[in-house]
Amino acid sequence: QVQLVESGGGLVQAGGSLRLSCAASGSIASINAMAWYRQDPGKQRELVASITSPGTTNYADSVKGRFTISRDNAKNTVYLQMNSLKPEDTAVYYCYAKIRRYFYSTREYDYWGQGTQVTVSS
Repeated sequence: QVQLVESGGGLVQAGGSLRLSCAASGSIASINAMAWYRQDPGKQRELVASITSPGTTNYADSVKGRFTISRDNAKNTVYLQMNSLKPEDTAVYYCYAKIRRYFYSTREYDYWGQGTQVTVSS
């Protein structure tokens, strides 16, 4: 069994900062990509930022220069530092990880966290 547990969401004023964390636990051999997505009610889930195991990052245009994704491979944890937050950043943020569970198999599985609410007031 594998779990992704997120923390760090909350309410912040526009221009403020928040840091999200997501820790993976359970039967894990290795973690390939990790990412943060967000979803507003009635909208599709969108990619915010992703990071590979070696550390290559990718960002949505809307958050470039404001958000930073990072990971601690020893702790199986991914972070999202969000600065200069805007009301349009308000959403439920979901952690994602592509995980290889067993050393004897190259098969990878997709896992999602439960989501954490981020609300930015104007």
